[in-house]
This record gives sequence, C-alpha cells and structure tokens, in this order.
Amino acid sequence: MGNVEVRRGDITQIVAEAIVNAANEMLLPGGGVSGAIHRAAGPELAEACKLLAPCPTGEARITPAFRLSSAQYIIHAVGPRWQGGRANEAQLLEKAYRSALALARTHGLRTVAFPSLSTGIYGYPLEEAAPIALRILLEEASSFDLLLLVAFDEKTYLTYSKVLQEMGTASR
Repeated sequence: MGNVEVRRGDITQIVAEAIVNAANEMLLPGGGVSGAIHRAAGPELAEACKLLAPCPTGEARITPAFRLSSAQYIIHAVGPRWQGGRANEAQLLEKAYRSALALARTHGLRTVAFPSLSTGIYGYPLEEAAPIALRILLEEASSFDLLLLVAFDEKTYLTYSKVLQEMGTASR
C-alpha cells in the first residue's frame, strides 16, 4: 500500500518519477508552478507540449521531463477555473487528478508529485480543493509507492497537512 504525504517545497526539486504540472488548456508556459516547471525543464518542454495541445479541463497529458533532473516525466493536468462553484468545478478538479494518476499508472510510474491544482491563478478556494485532492490521492494510493502533494507556500502546506491529518493519515 502506498503512502500519501504533504511536503513543503519547490516541485521542480522533488525527486519522483513524475511531477504534475498545473497546466492550462494550451499547455503553454504560464506563471506560478507551470512557469517554474517549464523553466527547469527547458525549451524542449514547450515544443513537446505544442504537439499535445489542446488539453481540455479535467484531462492530462504526459511528456518527458527533459532537463528536469529530479523526474523522468511531467504530467500536465488541467484543473478548472473557479467560477463560484456553479460550473462543475469539483467534478473537473477530481477528474484532473484522476486523469494524471491514470497516465502515471499507464506508464508504470510508482512515485508522483502533485502541486495544488487550480488554487493559484485559477482561484479555486484552497479549503475546498484540498479535501478533493487528498481524497483522490488516498483512494488511488494502493496503485503507487508514494503520492506527494507539494506545497510551495506555508498556507497551502498547513491547509493540506491539516486536511490529511483529519482524514486519518500522517503527513510530513
């Protein structure tokens, strides 16, 4: 049975077979986690992404990690933009996490690191996104050795850690 952990840090520095990019539908380099991943992986990533775009909200695509030395693959998951909770955001967020995990399984990957999808520029409330993300990771954990939720900032780390503890699992 696999573990689910919450860690604080820079996802581009996390050692895992795959890291997940909080991508936009055109898989273009953006700000936040997407921009950081594209900078770390090099210009080859943007070229590879052009061939896979568009990627509808709730779906995911996979590319090599190129110059990113800590991972072999990057899984690009497109979470929903927050529209007040009236546009199936919860279902789309769940689908984005599940799509990323399905790609990881298909490629035989055992360790995957996720950022907090949709809670940055897409505006999804952190307190609503965290339980969805962690529920899915816990449900899918048995198919993996380790699933990580990597929080870049303290507020995200504390929110995910609290929710994971409430779900009955230790985090670090």
